[in-house]
Amino acid sequence: MGKGYFWRARANLISVNGMGARAPMPKVNTKLVAWEEVVGWCRALAAKIEESGFKPDVIVAIARGGYVPARLLCDFLDVHDLLSLQVLHWGRAAEITAVAHVKYPYDVDLAGKRVLLVDDIVDTGDSVIVARDYILSRWKPAELKVAAMQWISPVAKIKPDFYVDEVKEWVWYQYPWTRAEDTTNFFEKIISERAKEGKKEWTYEELVREFKEWYGIDVGESYYRLALSRLLQAGKLEERAGKYVVKQ
Repeated sequence: MGKGYFWRARANLISVNGMGARAPMPKVNTKLVAWEEVVGWCRALAAKIEESGFKPDVIVAIARGGYVPARLLCDFLDVHDLLSLQVLHWGRAAEITAVAHVKYPYDVDLAGKRVLLVDDIVDTGDSVIVARDYILSRWKPAELKVAAMQWISPVAKIKPDFYVDEVKEWVWYQYPWTRAEDTTNFFEKIISERAKEGKKEWTYEELVREFKEWYGIDVGESYYRLALSRLLQAGKLEERAGKYVVKQ
């Protein structure tokens, strides 16, 4: 899940919905992705790869975001060799915390093999570039091409060989495989920012309302409850008299 970092302060912007009501724009432009969309995108991606004439012998997933798309592409392209390479770049949701690098280096002999390198999205492109260069220099395949479901063209440093959607305005794609993690980190971001303004106590309803206003999506009660339980376990919050209190 390379994903771009553009923490947009848009709290003062407003939009007009179909009923004519005026509502705050989300601070972070976020798309809630359904599993069915992922399958559809990967089916379309596989069709583009087949049409190009490229027939991969091996698919390499960039961990962690590329795992699910890579496995689906194995299915749709009838590829049986699947490897992964973990590239670290992202910390908390929508925030870059380090220079992209391979976390667990290892060597594989892919001489003579055609490799398809897969990630969920190419935004900055740093993770893809690191993985591509590592594979070419150390694993030495005969050919390597890059595939992703989304490509954020205005900010990406690399254009994938195959993609489904060119995204021209940055958006955080909230994929199903990072829903609990993102929800936890999004809550933590809200709590941290509002604590600077002096807000230290929250009801469940207040937190959910704030989440929807900040991100413009609704992930559902099970994810909200799971995320809050994680923050309690991590010592970020504590429960007092039915409220969530920010720990000092």
